[in-house]
Amino acid sequence: MIDYNSIPVTMVKGVSAAKQQELHAFGISTVADLLLYFPYRYEDFHVRRLDEVKDGEKITIEGRIVSTPVVQRFGKKSKVTVRIMVEEWLVSATWFNRPYMREQLTQGRDVVVTGKWDQRRLQITVATSEFADRGAMRKDTLQPVYSVRGKITQNWMRKTIAQAMLQFSETISEVLPAELMRRYRLMPRKQAIAALHNPQDAQAGKQARRRMVYEELLLFQLKLHAFRALNRERADGVAHEASNTQVKEFVRSLPFELTDGQKGAVTDILADMRSPYCMNRLLQGDVGSGKTVVSAIALYASVCSGYQGALMVPTEILAEQHMRSLMKLFEPHGIQIALLTGSVTGRKRKDVLAGLQMGAIDILVGTHALIQEDVFFKRLGLVVTDEQHRFGVNQRSILRRKGMNPDVLLMTATPIPRTLAITAFGDMDVTSIKDRPAGRKPIKTYWVKHEMLERVLGFIRREVDQGRQAYMICPLIEESDKLDVQNAIDVHVQMQQAFPNLSVGLLHGRMSAAEKDEAMRAFSSGSTHLLVSTTVIEVGVDVPNSTLMIIMDAERFGLSQLHQLRGRVGRGEHQSYCVLIADPKSEVGKERMRIMTETEDGFELSQRDLELRGPGDFFGTKQSGLPEFKLADMASDFAVLEQAREDAAELIGMENFWTTAEYRPLHDMLKQEQLFQGELLD
Repeated sequence: MIDYNSIPVTMVKGVSAAKQQELHAFGISTVADLLLYFPYRYEDFHVRRLDEVKDGEKITIEGRIVSTPVVQRFGKKSKVTVRIMVEEWLVSATWFNRPYMREQLTQGRDVVVTGKWDQRRLQITVATSEFADRGAMRKDTLQPVYSVRGKITQNWMRKTIAQAMLQFSETISEVLPAELMRRYRLMPRKQAIAALHNPQDAQAGKQARRRMVYEELLLFQLKLHAFRALNRERADGVAHEASNTQVKEFVRSLPFELTDGQKGAVTDILADMRSPYCMNRLLQGDVGSGKTVVSAIALYASVCSGYQGALMVPTEILAEQHMRSLMKLFEPHGIQIALLTGSVTGRKRKDVLAGLQMGAIDILVGTHALIQEDVFFKRLGLVVTDEQHRFGVNQRSILRRKGMNPDVLLMTATPIPRTLAITAFGDMDVTSIKDRPAGRKPIKTYWVKHEMLERVLGFIRREVDQGRQAYMICPLIEESDKLDVQNAIDVHVQMQQAFPNLSVGLLHGRMSAAEKDEAMRAFSSGSTHLLVSTTVIEVGVDVPNSTLMIIMDAERFGLSQLHQLRGRVGRGEHQSYCVLIADPKSEVGKERMRIMTETEDGFELSQRDLELRGPGDFFGTKQSGLPEFKLADMASDFAVLEQAREDAAELIGMENFWTTAEYRPLHDMLKQEQLFQGELLD
């Protein structure tokens, strides 16, 4: 049988070379691509009784025309109105800007119309209409709605996919083993694809979707488990040999007690580091959960084993902060630590590079300057990346290639829901720190409307008078014609006028790196009382004296981002506050504000954020590694994802998975993914 993956889409009747080019923009090159281009929703053309319909609903009704059409004109616009007898009701039907309908709407003719229902007037505003005497009709069907643009129309896409099914449905072969099909009572693949494009009813559509979602998630999980299985076979990583005694001695030297979460994370990480396989672990924890200390223990273990460590962070100011923190911890133990950022130049930079290459530097802390071509390590054993989602996949992999398969520890303060951790980081082990250091006071969070700004300004004055500092976050840099939201430059001017005796700083993404660093240093040193900023502050420095976070137009941010911003305060001994200034118009916006005032748990917030926004917007970056699925949805299909994950692990662990004919279709699909090239997932 011909595989539909290899049949060019031009073999479908009606697809010209020009249409082929247009389809290419949709990612459609083959018949398989076309048949797996599923609709994102359906239009329901089932005829309904009027006593079952609510006001404002989109409905389809069937009746007989009982009046002559009336045409009204308003300049270039027009409307045609006619009376239709529907069951025992006399309904008024109106077509806007289609004067040609007058000729077709003849008395006594049977018609099916779809449109918006006005219960009070017994009136329907018609979107589409069909006549019984013209043959085939859409009534009593679910019509697929595809994502289309340009010259590809909805009707053309429907006809072309129907034609492809007619010509090539026999080339669709089953890929799932019979045992899984029986276990979950799944619809056959050919039937499921046909039903997704043309469901007979809602139930058939649901069953078809369930089948294809499971297939999609199983294949993805098989890919991840195959990667892990193949990489586990390659014991060519760094086997660190730091003893428990050495690590315990270092932990005892810390000026505080580790939390249970930190202890658990250290146990997981050290077990990975001591094995001959490459560690690939994600350490996630809420703001202030103590991830840096855990990474410091891992770096110490690497140095004790005779290797070097690297810590890469997204900003210079954060690199300097980590440098100071680690120096306090490591200096008593004689460990040499150096800083490499864009600001380290000339002789100083040459000395760092030379010391690194000779092995005189044990740990290098820096920004993406660490991945420049002239940076060479003598014996790199551990790579730690902080706020890993701020770096692209390529940047992270370049740093890893500076050593011979060093262990990799990625850290994030954006707690990731388990659903996304399984997908975006499915090739990694995930460790979560869920507790917080003792003595941290909860941040009090308030939601106020814009008209209360004067009271908020009074709050700023009181905090500054007590020797504290405040942030004010705005969603934009400059004024926008399209968005009626606060912008940092205007707000900065307003705050300077409101507080003429205070030092008001400004920070935004269009400033140069030197200007940003200067603004942050002024705030860190306490010389700036109020810092007006965009979200560039989200991953910033630790300023224990800042106790007030004000977020303008807070409804424009996602929950996770709001939580990250809130985490910039509450780092010292004084009570801290977060004030959300928002007038949300949508229910989602109001719900965000309510959730923020109710909980400080970043893991709970991240799950709620996923439910409100969906997975596509969660990371806000294409380099997050989040896969794009055709059908599966990370929020609603979590149970299927979990099951697919278990099934994939079971299959990959079975010897006959790689040899038996029943599993060959799945095995072949993994081969198509080029899984066997020896490359690590990043």
